[in-house]
Amino acid sequence: MVNRERLLAEFFELIKIDSPTKNERQIADILKSRLVGLGMEVTEDEAGQKFGGNCGNVFAYLQGNLPKAPVILLSAHMDTVDPCLNIEPIIKDGIISSVGATILGADDKSGIAPILEVLRMIQEQNIPHGDIQVIFSVAEEGGLNGAKYLDRTLLKADLGFVMDCVGGPGEIILAAPGQDRINVVIKGRSAHAGFAPEEGISSIVVAAKAIAGMTTGRIDEETTANIGTIEGGRATNIVPDEVVIACEARCRDLTKLEIQTNRMCNTFQRCAEEMGAAAEIEVIRLYEPFTLTDESQVVVIASQAAKSAGLKVVTGVTGGGSDANYYNRYGVPCAVLGTGMQKPHTTEESIKEEDLYRTADLLIEIIKIVGTTEKS
Repeated sequence: MVNRERLLAEFFELIKIDSPTKNERQIADILKSRLVGLGMEVTEDEAGQKFGGNCGNVFAYLQGNLPKAPVILLSAHMDTVDPCLNIEPIIKDGIISSVGATILGADDKSGIAPILEVLRMIQEQNIPHGDIQVIFSVAEEGGLNGAKYLDRTLLKADLGFVMDCVGGPGEIILAAPGQDRINVVIKGRSAHAGFAPEEGISSIVVAAKAIAGMTTGRIDEETTANIGTIEGGRATNIVPDEVVIACEARCRDLTKLEIQTNRMCNTFQRCAEEMGAAAEIEVIRLYEPFTLTDESQVVVIASQAAKSAGLKVVTGVTGGGSDANYYNRYGVPCAVLGTGMQKPHTTEESIKEEDLYRTADLLIEIIKIVGTTEKS
């Protein structure tokens, strides 16, 4: 059985450790020490060096006693979004939230804590298991950079589960979108806004015309687009000669993603040319989509485990990316599982205390089922 008191205490401890994106060093060192204490082979890659972080992904490997079983991956990310410094968690009526004007950090420490708990459980209770690989990733927020730059030579798993989803334990994500980041610089021509406005070309007006000519928000059931930030101009009496815009497009279908991205880029380009300005456009593919089915092995295993743990199985799709986007691309079939986190990325983030325990219950059942499965 899950040691509820220990799991809750560890979750609170992890929540209080500052771990903003690109600054996960402190929590990584603590987790490495605990994984070593659990008898695991622990290493860290150099992913952080590729994007200006102070830490790499943490890998841990536990030898099993069921050699025919596939190697299972359990993964969660260490970083949290702002505002995430000096978090003080509290429990009220079985709901865990933050005291102050910060996030809680259940995204994704509600994945990390249950993973640590089940590693202790299988050893304390002598539960037979195959080999287990754990990856605690960095910089998942804002582009999945930890997974993107992960040292693939260290990836040993045959299948896996990423604990990083809104929704209660029993929720299984079958598909997630790919994402393109679109960075645009519109270059016009400056002029005095009072003396000679006709001599200028307003980059802001060009950008406004382009954005007004686009469809953004929900494009269809699997496609979204957003204009995230716009920066430009120096004073009200100067026609602005440059504006910088950051946009994104997401879709669960790669062909449709490319169509949406091209449509946005072409609109910026066309409007700039029509008004005598120039558009410099950079498209960065942050990650590609993945799709599983109800018959996929990881989905079948997760469904069986949820039923064994007395949980309701709910399958669905998501509009957000996770490390599973990259693991699936690397050839390790991975499903994303719910941990019970609610309203992540907001100061209203919370989680039911019971969902922490149910997530651990689910994971231990997954490990048991995988142990009875033979490598394909």
